[in-house]
Amino acid sequence: MAAAEGLGGWVKISAIGAIAIAAAMVSTAVVTVSLYGRKARKLATAVRELEASLAAAHKDSASERRGRTRAQQALRKALAQQNSDEVKQVVESSYPMAPIGTVQSCFSTRNGTPRQPLLVPLARACLVFDPGRVPKEALEGLSEYSHCWILYVFHLNTNLDRLWREPSRSKFKAKVRVPRLKGGKMGVLATRSPHRPCPIGLTVAKVEALDGHALLLSGVDLVDGTPVLDIKPYLPYSDSIRGATVPSWVKAYNTLAVASVSFSPEFSPSFLSCWKQAETQSLYASQDEFQNLIKQVLSWDIRSLSQVNCPHNVSVKHEHESQNAVKGSDDVGDEESYQNLSKKPVSSSGEVVYHLILEGIDISYRIDNSSNILVEKASIFSNNRRLYSYSMWKDKLSNQTHSVLDVESAEEIEEGISLKS
Repeated sequence: MAAAEGLGGWVKISAIGAIAIAAAMVSTAVVTVSLYGRKARKLATAVRELEASLAAAHKDSASERRGRTRAQQALRKALAQQNSDEVKQVVESSYPMAPIGTVQSCFSTRNGTPRQPLLVPLARACLVFDPGRVPKEALEGLSEYSHCWILYVFHLNTNLDRLWREPSRSKFKAKVRVPRLKGGKMGVLATRSPHRPCPIGLTVAKVEALDGHALLLSGVDLVDGTPVLDIKPYLPYSDSIRGATVPSWVKAYNTLAVASVSFSPEFSPSFLSCWKQAETQSLYASQDEFQNLIKQVLSWDIRSLSQVNCPHNVSVKHEHESQNAVKGSDDVGDEESYQNLSKKPVSSSGEVVYHLILEGIDISYRIDNSSNILVEKASIFSNNRRLYSYSMWKDKLSNQTHSVLDVESAEEIEEGISLKS
């Protein structure tokens, strides 16, 4: 009897303890839920406040943008209603553009710069962007494209000041002489002449590598020091137009090609001496690669129309400083001097020496009446000081080559698997 009462008492105590523990757990849970609920309400309130603040900011921004747009439209409308020269000048200068970068090209002068892009695959240039205008983040993703468009200024045109400040006195020519027409004239806007109403050029180049604020390009037709206004990626699906047509004179593609390019025995020792001085600043990996560049450039007749019609010896300094714009599809020079030159007989002696300057190296050559070129010798014309040379691009180019090979290998493997299956 006593044992039963003791057992019953222990059961009662155990039940009371269990109830107390349960009550404590419930209390703890209630407190926890209350705390979480309080935090959740605070977070919800904070979120609503942030959303309201963001909406107000968007509203203020939109209002400011609409106000700015209305002000600009009102200003332009007011200016358009006036005809003073001063107001006209303000209107004309209301779209200011400054270069975002500068080209460091293998072409030291206009003479020899290809008339069109991609004609010389080995033609390299480094486009160095202005860090103050173009942050590195703006270039992210560009290296994933194979080619890009480049908008630039024909900064070596001799009439830029007059063209921009006094258009009526710029002596702008509506028609220009075209090499493929052997001096025949064509409307300037139907050509790619550098002498245009607005001297802006458009070209396409192959993207080789990207390093910070520098972009390595190939296949360029840009002279050293060219200011660049903008670049855009090349999109094959929209930029390549199927069925596009051109005039018959443009199709005469080989009219500017030469018959052959060869090197004299005296060229190698003279070029080796120059290469030893220029190697560390060059965009090229070896002497042989640079010589291939020379051959590719001279595979097209780079002479101006005046030089073709009246071959004459010109000093390197004179040719560098005052030669007419050879770069581009057209030659634009003084009409009277062109007519006088065209009346003179073409020399048949083949003794005229021409010059091509690449990366500060003067390449002298001769061309006979059958368009056979003999490269005679090389000499240092100027010492190029480059921020970027081949040694700085070597690793990136090597990695890029490996990546291309890896992709090609993967494609071959996939193709092999599909063939087997």
